[in-house]
Parts: sequence; C-alpha cells; structure tokens
Amino acid sequence: MKQYDYLIVGAGLYGAVFARQAADRGKRVLVIEKRPHIAGNIYTEKVEGIHVHAYGAHIFHTNDRRAWDWVQRFAAFNRYTNSPVANYHGELYSLPFNMYTFNKMWGVVTPAEAAAKIEEQRREAGITEPKNLEEQAISLVGRDIFEKLVKGYTEKQWGRECRDLPPFIIRRLPVRFTFDNNYFNALWQGIPMGGYTNMVARMLEGVEVRLNEDYLKNRAAWNALADKVVFTGPIDAFFDFKLGALEYRSIRFETETLDLPNYQGNAVINYTDRETPYTRVIEHKWFQFGKDDGGNDLPKTIISREYSSEWQPGGEPYYPVNDQKNAALHATYKALADQETNVIFGGRLGEYKYYDMDQVIAAALDKANQELNG
Repeated sequence: MKQYDYLIVGAGLYGAVFARQAADRGKRVLVIEKRPHIAGNIYTEKVEGIHVHAYGAHIFHTNDRRAWDWVQRFAAFNRYTNSPVANYHGELYSLPFNMYTFNKMWGVVTPAEAAAKIEEQRREAGITEPKNLEEQAISLVGRDIFEKLVKGYTEKQWGRECRDLPPFIIRRLPVRFTFDNNYFNALWQGIPMGGYTNMVARMLEGVEVRLNEDYLKNRAAWNALADKVVFTGPIDAFFDFKLGALEYRSIRFETETLDLPNYQGNAVINYTDRETPYTRVIEHKWFQFGKDDGGNDLPKTIISREYSSEWQPGGEPYYPVNDQKNAALHATYKALADQETNVIFGGRLGEYKYYDMDQVIAAALDKANQELNG
C-alpha cells in the first residue's frame, strides 16, 4: 500500500481544487510545488498594505453558479468591476469597446450610428468570412478601432502579425452598443478579500504541501509514494519534449513601489500603440479601491509594467499559442497522455489550454468528481 492516494504536482488553482475535493473524501493527498509558494500564477503578496498580483492581474469572473458557490467557501469577494482603459499615444478610450469608445473615435451618439460605421468599414475592407485575426477584428469593430486599439497591442502580446493569427483569439473581445464599461459579461465578479494566496491556503488546509520540489527531476521516487499523480505542469515537459516543444507566450514584469497615492487612476491601462514596449500597466491598489484590508486609504502605490515575449526554456509559460502547428503537436502529446493510466493531466499547462479561473475550478471539480465517484 502506497503512502498517498494522490500526488498532486503543482499548488496552483487546479491542484488546490483537486486536493480539496480528494481530502474531503478522505483521500491521502500530497501536493508538491516547484516554486517557493502556493497559488501558482494567482499568487499575491502583500506589500505596503497592497495585495500585489505577482504574475499579472487576475480578476475572478463567472456565470457558473457552481464555481462561484464553491470558491466562496474559501474567500469573500469584493465588488471590483474590471473597466480597463486603452491608451493610444495619449488618447484614452474605454474598454470594452462600447458607446464611449465609438463616440470618441467617430463622434457617433446612437447605437445605430455606431453599427452603421462599423458595417461601412467592414464593407470597405471587403470581408465576408474572416480568415485571420485582422479580418475578424475589422468585422467586429471597424478598421479605425482595429488600427488604434487592437493591432499594436495584439502584435506585442503575441509577437506575430495580426494577419498571421487565427480569428478566434479576438472573438472573446466584448463589443457593446451600450454605455456599459464592465469588461466581463459575468453575473459574479470580484477580487478575494485578503488576496488570492490566502484563498488558496484555505483550500489546502489540512493537506500536506511541500514547496521547492521539482517532480520531473526525481519522478520515480515521487511516483513510488502515490497510487495516482495529478500533473499540472507542461504536458510536453512530462514527456521530455520528445515530440518537440509546444510554444507559449511569456511575460516579464517591471514592478515599482511609488511614493504617491495615485499613479494612473485605474487598475488596468492597456498601451495599444506598437511603439510603447509594454502592453499594459497594472496599478494593484485599485483592485481593492485604494484601501488596505482595514479600509484605510493607502499613501503609496505599486505598479507593474508587462512586457510580452516568446517563451524560452527556464522562463514561465503563460499563454498557449493556439495556432494549427501547436494544436497538432498538442494532439500528439494528448494521445500519449491518454495512455498514462495512473496520471491525470490538468490545468492550463497540463492541457495546453487558456483557462479563466472559473473554468479551471470547473474542470478540476469535474475531474475530481469523475475520479472519486468512479
């Protein structure tokens, strides 16, 4: 009899959800994590009273009642609403694209005028069935908005020309013919009070967790401890990259503490011109309305500039590059993964899939229920 029922590789959101479900069913669980902290990319650390999103902004939003009810067991959420701003050479526009955006861009004042302007620019571009991201964006918002607010940002983010990216990447971009500045069309939205790290810590209460442990460097020894492994690391790394490396985009952060109470007046400002080297600036304090956990105004602020880059070994993979080449390569790795009878692959890296946080929770709950009820 092995020491544990489940060895969970990775103390991020997927691993923590699975661990909680298994532990609640009386299973013996060990979680190991390569980093020196839990919570994966949603890790937050408190600096100057501010919960800093160390790996980029994470805003919880969902229409999934099950995910929302489940996550509230471990944190109360504030009422933060994501309303980013686009900065194009000093011109400021509302995101998501809405009537404020259309009015500033074209001077239109009614939804009918805005829709007519977009349709006019779509017809001028001769687009019937969008074949790439550029054509898809022009179909959605017209050429003017594409050129100012989509093209530069997207090409910095992905390191590829818009015409070389698939159209589906841009389809999730909200476009509204209303004055609604809420970026997410979600019933429930907010940031966990006390930070994401505290939330994940509560998920892992009573579960054995070992940090600074690299599963792939000594997998035979780790495998000997448990009946099954839940692997949330990169699927290609699990198989020693023997079919080739999957591609990711990575992010470099420049974070500063500033001796002033307000740097940009908003949590998120996207820099959509091609010349500005970073994609956006996050001012972390505004995720909690500029106040600390006691409700006191904060005299300092912390900002992070985000620079997108191609992932290199040793770096942190963030966004899967969902083009045909990588989709085909992932399919071959998934075929190998399906042959592993004692390993479950889950999460953003284990499934090579872009997940929102509620989708991670739903996927982990589904997999855990399938396992524990099987």
